[in-house]
Amino acid sequence: MLTELRITDFAIIDALHLRLDAGLIVFTGETGAGKSIIIDAVELLLGGKSDPLFVRAGAEAARVEGSFTLEPGAQAAIQAILAREQLLDQDMEAGEVTLAREVRREGRTAARINGRLVSLAILREVGQWLVDVHGQSEHLSLLRTREHVYMLDRFAELEPQREGYSQVVRELSALRRELGELRRLERERERRLDMLDFQIKEIEAARLKPGEDKALLEERTRLANAEKLSALADDAARALSDGTDETPSAADLLGEAARAFNNLAKIDPTLTAQRDLALSLSEQFKELVRDLQAYREQIEFNPKRLNLVEERLELIKTLQRKYGGSLEEVLAFGGQAQAELDTLTHSSERRAELEAREEKLLRRIGQMGYALSAARHAAGEVLARAIEGELADLRMERAQFGVDQHLVEDPAGAIVDGRRVAFDGTGLDRVEFMVAPNLGEGLKPLAKVASGGETSRLMLALKGVLARADQTPTLVFDEIDQGIGGRVGAIVGQKLWSLGASHQVLCITHLPQLAGFGDQHFKVEKTFQGERTITHVRPLGASERIYELAQMLGGTGDKAMDSAEEILAYVEQIKAAAGAQPPD
Repeated sequence: MLTELRITDFAIIDALHLRLDAGLIVFTGETGAGKSIIIDAVELLLGGKSDPLFVRAGAEAARVEGSFTLEPGAQAAIQAILAREQLLDQDMEAGEVTLAREVRREGRTAARINGRLVSLAILREVGQWLVDVHGQSEHLSLLRTREHVYMLDRFAELEPQREGYSQVVRELSALRRELGELRRLERERERRLDMLDFQIKEIEAARLKPGEDKALLEERTRLANAEKLSALADDAARALSDGTDETPSAADLLGEAARAFNNLAKIDPTLTAQRDLALSLSEQFKELVRDLQAYREQIEFNPKRLNLVEERLELIKTLQRKYGGSLEEVLAFGGQAQAELDTLTHSSERRAELEAREEKLLRRIGQMGYALSAARHAAGEVLARAIEGELADLRMERAQFGVDQHLVEDPAGAIVDGRRVAFDGTGLDRVEFMVAPNLGEGLKPLAKVASGGETSRLMLALKGVLARADQTPTLVFDEIDQGIGGRVGAIVGQKLWSLGASHQVLCITHLPQLAGFGDQHFKVEKTFQGERTITHVRPLGASERIYELAQMLGGTGDKAMDSAEEILAYVEQIKAAAGAQPPD
């Protein structure tokens, strides 16, 4: 519910800070005092249209901020939205959220959730879970036709049944995605088969081996530098093993040193380790000479082989450009192409299997959807009679209410009694609430009913009956008493107060009979400071309420005061009979 509302420099409000409780909260005051401005501010907070004219004269920006505590249903929904947008914080996890909106004089606006900037769309998405404003509002969930089926299901406790149905629909959706892909592939099948066959054969013909490109690059380097490598190897060989009587080779000198160490060790055993090292070095040196000779013999001037290596490397590069950046990616592409080729080759069998499953699921959806429709139809009758009873209490005895349910033909739809009907995740029905406010008018869609006191009472009746189905925690009614008198006003007040048991209800009213039912009463009044008009809002105590109700009755004399006291006494009797705690 809305716990705090802060409004700054908005129209004729300079600074307003309201602390709001649960139950029914009423706002009263003279016409033009600024009551509806508060509603305008709340609508702006929920993502409504902004206007630079909202900014108070002399100020740079208008600001509205609301703090909310959340019930589990709204908390889970809002947490999902904020998690999706990466906006979750500790306050949100504790069941609290703060919305804020700013309008600057030049027209720029800013929206915030828990202090962080968000788009207007996100603010609206969160706001619709928090407050319904009935008045000149876009936030009235009852007027959103798409919500009617959910409200009817919550009223009839059909949500588990709908969820079971929805699971089958999701299964069908996944199957149809696969089937659609198969059909798309089949339309391109011949062309795609030719392409895949060519790609696979091209890769297979290359007989690629992992790491082959690296080995070829090394071989190309050797072949391209054969003359230089040969010369260097010859130089090393001459230094190591070629010698004369005058200039012994390095191998000869090392052999001579090894023989000398051997003779030394025979005389002095302490030189055994040195002798072994010298002999080992001599052998390693000989092995080095042999390796060099073998390397020298492998070096060849082979332009033909060099050309073959170049061609092979060019082939690999071509395949890499076409199928992947590395040799491994080319091989992986070939494997994937083969798998797709196999799928296409057997696609007709797979398609026939999926189509058979699709038909079974469509029959199952038809059966489950029809059962859900029947349950909704029965619940709709109960709902209609209950709402008509509420309307009768509100002096709309001739008003009628109905729940329209109808099926739409669809060649690809679910199968119901041999018919093909459209469906979605909610069921087979197109559900819409219908009303006829006056006798002889005929039922019309709820969303098209004209505004005014008649609509206000209709909304109140709907809200009362659907209270347990409506998850919006805070309801705001502006001018719900339009066109009704004191007697009906008392009934409306009692119903609003009863609605306050499950919702926080804010109501702007001109009727004292309605205002008397408020659990919290605020007076909105306009004052003048110099050349400026300022709206103030203050909570009323017990004695102040009597005086305010008397003024609303038309005076402050003894009779008016007595009548005001009678209203409050009557309200206390009604509340006591309902088991409510008396006000402090």
